[in-house]
Amino acid sequence: MKLKELESILQDCEVFAEPKIQYEQYPTTAHLAARMLYTADTVYDDIEDKAVGDFGSGCGILSIAANILGASYSVGFDIDQDAIAIAQENSDNFETDIDFVLTDLSLDTGVLDRYKGSLDTIVMNPPFGTKNKGVDMVLLKKAIELANHAVYSLHKTSTRDHIMKKAKEWGVTCEVVAEMKFDVPMMYKFHKKKSVDIAVDFLRFEKSDV
Repeated sequence: MKLKELESILQDCEVFAEPKIQYEQYPTTAHLAARMLYTADTVYDDIEDKAVGDFGSGCGILSIAANILGASYSVGFDIDQDAIAIAQENSDNFETDIDFVLTDLSLDTGVLDRYKGSLDTIVMNPPFGTKNKGVDMVLLKKAIELANHAVYSLHKTSTRDHIMKKAKEWGVTCEVVAEMKFDVPMMYKFHKKKSVDIAVDFLRFEKSDV
């Protein structure tokens, strides 16, 4: 499958009808989702025939992309029941087989215990931590602990140095796969502009197989 084809398919994903600012719900665009998963698959061989988890799965677009690209198993984790309902609907419409789990990843440990050792790759577009400071790093650390091999995540470019330092502390390699623009549309009352482009890093973290 070509990248453009994947992006075109993902355009049909439904997004939040009433996004919740407390969860920093901003939909991942088909453009970004396609590039993230296509790169993880074609460059690093981390999707096809792999068990893939999606942290903060939202409307399910990353899980659906993983499934389309041949993941052997897909599971999405999200804090919001409404988001999971949309994701499940999207999954049904795409005829993809994905499990969705309702849990607060920033607090939870018990639910994730079930998946220890069973997820090869974790993909995520976490909250940037503007409303809930530091939540992006909490989720990233848990993803790295849980994934057998690799984690792919989007973070503000302005936090790159901090994340690189943390990756070193956690004993994983961190690579900037691409610099991208995250388009934040006018979704909430406090938004003054029609849309804002945020510079983000698409990062890949790899654990040694030792």
